[in-house]
Amino acid sequence: MSPCKALLVVPRFGDSFWNVRVGGGRYPSIPLGLVTVAALLPASWTCRLVDRNVEALSDEDLDWADMVMTGGMLPQYSDTLTVIALAQARGKPVVVGGPDPTSSPEKYAAAEFRVLGEVEKVMAEFVAAWDSGARRGLFKAEPFSVDMTTSPIPRFDLLNPRYYNYFSMQFSRGCPFNCEFCDIIELYGRRPRVKSVDQVLAELGTLWDFGYRGQVDFVDDNLIGNKKALRQLLPRLIAFQEERGYPFKFSTEASINLADDDALLEMMRRANFFWIFVGIESPDADTLVQTQKKQNTRRSLADSVHKLYRSGMIVVAGFIVGFDSEKGSVARPMIDCIEETAIPLCMVGLLYALPNTQLTRRLEREGRMAMGSGRQGGESAPSDQTTQGLNFRTLRPRRDILVDQRTIVAEIYDQAAYFRRVRRLGRMLDGFRPPPARPSKGPLDARPASEATVAPPTPKAKGPHWLFPALCRAVGLGGVSMVELEIVFRSLWQVALRDRRLFAEICRTVADCLMRNPSAFQAVMRMCIFYLHMGPFARRVVAEMDRAIAWEDAHPACSYAGPQ
Repeated sequence: MSPCKALLVVPRFGDSFWNVRVGGGRYPSIPLGLVTVAALLPASWTCRLVDRNVEALSDEDLDWADMVMTGGMLPQYSDTLTVIALAQARGKPVVVGGPDPTSSPEKYAAAEFRVLGEVEKVMAEFVAAWDSGARRGLFKAEPFSVDMTTSPIPRFDLLNPRYYNYFSMQFSRGCPFNCEFCDIIELYGRRPRVKSVDQVLAELGTLWDFGYRGQVDFVDDNLIGNKKALRQLLPRLIAFQEERGYPFKFSTEASINLADDDALLEMMRRANFFWIFVGIESPDADTLVQTQKKQNTRRSLADSVHKLYRSGMIVVAGFIVGFDSEKGSVARPMIDCIEETAIPLCMVGLLYALPNTQLTRRLEREGRMAMGSGRQGGESAPSDQTTQGLNFRTLRPRRDILVDQRTIVAEIYDQAAYFRRVRRLGRMLDGFRPPPARPSKGPLDARPASEATVAPPTPKAKGPHWLFPALCRAVGLGGVSMVELEIVFRSLWQVALRDRRLFAEICRTVADCLMRNPSAFQAVMRMCIFYLHMGPFARRVVAEMDRAIAWEDAHPACSYAGPQ
């Protein structure tokens, strides 16, 4: 195989709910997709990675490369086209792939190569074509055919960990449920395929050997989609953690029926899962049935969420506004649900008909997709569903849906309401308390900052930086690292200098936690720090909704498909 220099470029995401730029890093998580692609390339190829979310793509980078590989998800669409144009302007062929090019390949026709579907199945074919001299081509994997045991350990060595708050990995692909609006089952199928236990532990072992300690996010769309496989993984994951002094804490996404399985919850607790995203979507049972999310019905959502809290897991929830089944305003029921469950962080989005989903196919049959008007419609890709959705003609007035969205976001991220929920979370959370992780002694610790794979010590905050860590140690907060304490105190010191009201709210919340449930300190402080992102973000969402509502007022004629 001939050598090749491959430049892997991560396109930018727009400003969104997920882009939390607090906690020490420049961006929340690593680009797992492209570092996995790099691991599939021949050993004779040289790889370089540039993540445009954290660093600039230079002409020197492009001039170095023989090819540019890029692509990703729908919110990255616009910047992916920018990357294609920049590369081609320097005479470099572009290879594009990922979920959005797979769903809408016609939008990426400008790229010389399109690699569609799960890349493990077609990478060898692409490499062979490149080596034979081909400089254009389309390579498409058979859907749902990849054996996950063939997926390699990602090229974590290409990353600068100082740029990210946490690392990520994948155990499974696919989801057994059949939600109408979801594209996961279209991309990866309804029979979750999994990596072997040895593969998962090898990936974690690689991170351990590199000296990384901290959060690892399982990016599975439903970690419990294959419960049998998960039950085989968890005992060995627990043993891995115990043998190494619990170097990692885990986050993931799962369906709410996780709360029905006490044995699984206990194993996840002992493995040190601390954070879980759950798609609640709506508190209305009729809406859940219509959208084929029946697993959320026949239960008390509050009881299920509180059970997850008692198992030590912070719950972050997704909600959607704009379903056809909404008979009137859904703002108050949704706000009441969020308050009753005491979920501080909620991603409340406008319904978006994703390509190749059951929802989109139904709307096309009903003639409702080709709207062509309305501020929220059109062909532009959304950077975030909180402000850009409803790319179809709605059954109830679009203005009413936008008003609901504005009302929900404004109320749940009101400062007092948010911190009340954080305090309730802090009182209920009963987390697993592992011993502090062993100090990192990885082989890459001595490398320069540009090559290190373990986060450096956080610069000390100005002011009495010793006071807060000393207080935390005094009240016996086991498992809290000095780096975490430094980040917390630095953030609080900055808040104290510029927003006394917010600082007072945080102090009240921390005091409540220390008096009632000190073991929840890390979780409570995490939620407090997240508000430094969510407060301003919510205000931007409200302002955008105000603009969208004003636009609807000025253009009322074609804003919805219901009774005229």
